[in-house]
Amino acid sequence: MTGLDSAAVGEAHGVHGAHGVPGTRTTRTAGAPHAGPDVPARPRATLALVSAATAVTLMNYTAPMVTLPQTAAALHTPLSGQAWLLNGTPLGLAALLLVAGSLADDYGRRRIFLTGTLALGLTTALGALTTSTWQFTLARIAQGAASAALLASALGLIVHAFPSPRGRLHATGVWGAFVSGGIAAGPLVASALPDWRVGYGVLGAAALLLAALGTRTLAESRAPRGGRPDIPGALTFGLALVALVAALTLGRDGWLRAPVGLLLAAAVALIALFVAVERRSGTPMIDLGLLRRPGFLASSAGGLFTGLAVIAVFSYLPAVVQQTMHLSPPATAGLLLLWSGLSFAVALQVKRLPIAPRVQLALGFALHAVGVLTMLGAIGSGSWTRLLPGLVVGGVGSGLLNGALPLLAVDSVPRERAAMGSGAQQTLRYIGSSVGVALTIALATSDGHLAHGTNLALLVSAGLALTGAVGVLVLRERK
Repeated sequence: MTGLDSAAVGEAHGVHGAHGVPGTRTTRTAGAPHAGPDVPARPRATLALVSAATAVTLMNYTAPMVTLPQTAAALHTPLSGQAWLLNGTPLGLAALLLVAGSLADDYGRRRIFLTGTLALGLTTALGALTTSTWQFTLARIAQGAASAALLASALGLIVHAFPSPRGRLHATGVWGAFVSGGIAAGPLVASALPDWRVGYGVLGAAALLLAALGTRTLAESRAPRGGRPDIPGALTFGLALVALVAALTLGRDGWLRAPVGLLLAAAVALIALFVAVERRSGTPMIDLGLLRRPGFLASSAGGLFTGLAVIAVFSYLPAVVQQTMHLSPPATAGLLLLWSGLSFAVALQVKRLPIAPRVQLALGFALHAVGVLTMLGAIGSGSWTRLLPGLVVGGVGSGLLNGALPLLAVDSVPRERAAMGSGAQQTLRYIGSSVGVALTIALATSDGHLAHGTNLALLVSAGLALTGAVGVLVLRERK
């Protein structure tokens, strides 16, 4: 099901039970919850603001890629704790994306988006004031939670503003390109500023400005199902993900230690409890029936393997380059821009490709695998030019992924559950990222020789990408 049912079309225009007209003021039926004053629907302004906020979110996410050595030195973080500096934000994202998507659909996408944007600005600015590893990690987890509210509701706002299939194709492509653009700009901004703390201050101010602009730009939309919020589901799911990510991060110091085993057991038990809760809930966070839909499974698998294979390796590679090739942070950011800049350019153009999003995902994964395989031996050679072919091929693959994922996320669920579909896919994306970062660091530092360990991490990344390609091709809709 693509979500193009007639009942949902009215909701996408901000009207419940009636067909709206694009460009008119949002209305609501008697008894529908109201989350603020009606504002005119402004599709282009909505797309611009949501995309800009998404870019700032991803800039905040990727800033530590080039500042990790400086941040670790300032906070006196040992090598074993550096995974926490990178994993704080994806942990917060993974724990709350699905919760935020469900709340956005039920209680207002504009409300959740603005709350998340405001919280991101405040928590990012506070992150600049931290003085220890645990304080910085907590700040990054809070930034991830705020980012979850912003990202999960973003696609719901876009579907509301662009209800037609053609408009949605264009808008999701632009939004996906700004995901790549934020990834590209984050390291550049962080390396260009005199101190990593100043970088977080600048990003926090940008988020606060966008929150203020959003109060006058965005139209509210929702798809209320009635009933109470699924608080038991939210708690069990969030705690399960926190336990899982904590176990995987701690595991790099020894998988047989008691805390790791207890955390993994707790994660399994909480996931089982979450499934039981969702089956009994009248308004579940996620409709478990969606798991029988190949399109939803393909979207989820695409998000998971993007995090595992792509985000993870490119989150840690800049730190490896700085340590082994002695490049400055600006030079490292410029090198990474070749990958992320190409990703941005390709994501903007993918709407012109006459291939299904599922096939586009498979092609993106395949290109990523080819790209990282060409990097084998580059770290040991000491020559940054050896990385260039892989960054080019991998950048094209990443652009294909970022262009296809948002469209598949909203097309794989009913239109009125667009934010939930986005939240589900992005939850798995950042679960994959958290797991992948911990795995990449563990592999890269496994034998004390960073060049050999990085080669092993690149091989694993290629294998995971090819697994993702096969998975999304197998999961196709039956006619």
